[in-house]
Amino acid sequence: MRVPPFTAGGFPGSGQSIFYSHDPIPQLDTVHLDQSHGPVFLDAEAQLDMYRVLLDRLDSRALAPDKSRDVIHHLIRDL
Repeated sequence: MRVPPFTAGGFPGSGQSIFYSHDPIPQLDTVHLDQSHGPVFLDAEAQLDMYRVLLDRLDSRALAPDKSRDVIHHLIRDL
């Protein structure tokens, strides 16, 4: 799990649960979104491409795994 820094500001997709399931065969990839009306599964190539770009952007802004762990531990201690 990696955490985007609070200083990164907002980014597309924030506030929504996104689970990207990938397979060695890209045509079997699926995006699972939790919506207020229930789960939504996306598997169309154009939709997958959009979420690949979104998640790549998030990944490039996220803290390294050890820094992410430190942020999570700090937040837990403050609870």
